[in-house]
Amino acid sequence: MKILVAIANYGTKNQQYLTRLIDEYKSMPFDIDIVLLSNIPKELGPDVEVLVGLPSKNPWSLPFSHKKIFVERAKDYDLFIYSEDDTLITKRNIEAFLKVTKVLPADEIAGFLRYEEDTNGKKYCSSIHSHFHWVPTSVKSLGGYTFAYFTNEHSACYILTREQLQKAIESGGYLVNPHEGRYDLLCTAATDPYTQCGFTKVVCISHIDNFLLHHLPNQYVGKMGIEFDEMAAQIRFMLAMNGNKEAPVQLFSTRTKLNKSTWDKLYYEKCRDDILAIIPSHCKKVLSIGCGWGATEAKLVQSGVQVMGIPLDPIIAESTKRRGIQVLPPDFERAKQSLSNQKFDCILLSNVMQHLRYPKKILKGFTDLLDEKSCVIITIPNFKFVKYFYTALKYRKAYKNGEIFDKTRLHLTTHRMTTGWLSYSGLNVSNIKYNTNKKFRPLVWASLGLLTEYLAREIVFVAKKT
Repeated sequence: MKILVAIANYGTKNQQYLTRLIDEYKSMPFDIDIVLLSNIPKELGPDVEVLVGLPSKNPWSLPFSHKKIFVERAKDYDLFIYSEDDTLITKRNIEAFLKVTKVLPADEIAGFLRYEEDTNGKKYCSSIHSHFHWVPTSVKSLGGYTFAYFTNEHSACYILTREQLQKAIESGGYLVNPHEGRYDLLCTAATDPYTQCGFTKVVCISHIDNFLLHHLPNQYVGKMGIEFDEMAAQIRFMLAMNGNKEAPVQLFSTRTKLNKSTWDKLYYEKCRDDILAIIPSHCKKVLSIGCGWGATEAKLVQSGVQVMGIPLDPIIAESTKRRGIQVLPPDFERAKQSLSNQKFDCILLSNVMQHLRYPKKILKGFTDLLDEKSCVIITIPNFKFVKYFYTALKYRKAYKNGEIFDKTRLHLTTHRMTTGWLSYSGLNVSNIKYNTNKKFRPLVWASLGLLTEYLAREIVFVAKKT
């Protein structure tokens, strides 16, 4: 088997990791040619071809250089591997890729997730963070393997067979100029085969250990990603779910149609201490609607509060349960029915309302779970914020025509809009908090508060029954 490997290596910072990658490839029992893409000349021995130059003035465009090389040499190799200079691909990974490729349909490519290790050897899956998540309806079995789609297509690398590369080239979306969209420039170079060449990246969850790649710097430990035990719990659920006749559900669509992921719903939101600070001290029972992995809710549980959550889907619910949160069905109607005889001191909707097609209908449906002393806490992005102004302006016509949600899968929320939803639901705003970036706070102060609504990225509402 002939394999062409292209590695992007800017500057000299990652030299130790680059050396580790090259040594790994040289140790494999394959006929491998290695091409290093760099911005400066480097001497790495006769076995490594070094190509110097950037596709554009932006240093982050370097990874795109590999595409031209792959196209020019498409008929000379059986397998094509692109990777960044700190992501280790092993013989085990390549062999696993080849095995599952035999059972996958022509429009699906086996992909990988990245992991890191702390100083004690404890492993974390750094690919799982932020708004990225497993899609419940994607789980399927083929040829003795089980696969699922994970929405983070970026793993700093990809592997293509000659046939897959040819199909990508013929799609017209492969050999393109450096660009970015939902991913930044660096990541886009490694995700284009999936995002614009007609392929879908799937992960073999039944043999997940064979599809994990070590991100050698271990730089995200404690900052981004989840522990292996938590990932394993999600995978065990998916494997069990695959044989269940009950159709998997998702509470609502969490991904917008916009070209940026800025407003996608977070599955792994960091603990919101600002929300915890405004939950009244008398609250002993809280309902969290649209619950992710439950970092904020876990703090409430630790303080003795009973928390029930309506999760975004049954897979993330496995993480929610680990934090002591009582999980309800990820379905508004079913969850409401199971709560028919209960009352809550607080209902929390953290960046949920803008994703619901009929937000005021959903909100009103849960207000009978409140008593006179209860409250609702809602957070929404503020589309009067100056940095969001262009997005709001771009879709102004669709907004006027009532087509905004169909075009964006998002309500461009404002103070006035959210107050209207609350009023319709029989709720009266008792407190409003504007979350403003530090650099804008002097301007808010200088304007005596007049610019607050235009300099706040998010608004937090506390409302009570009227």
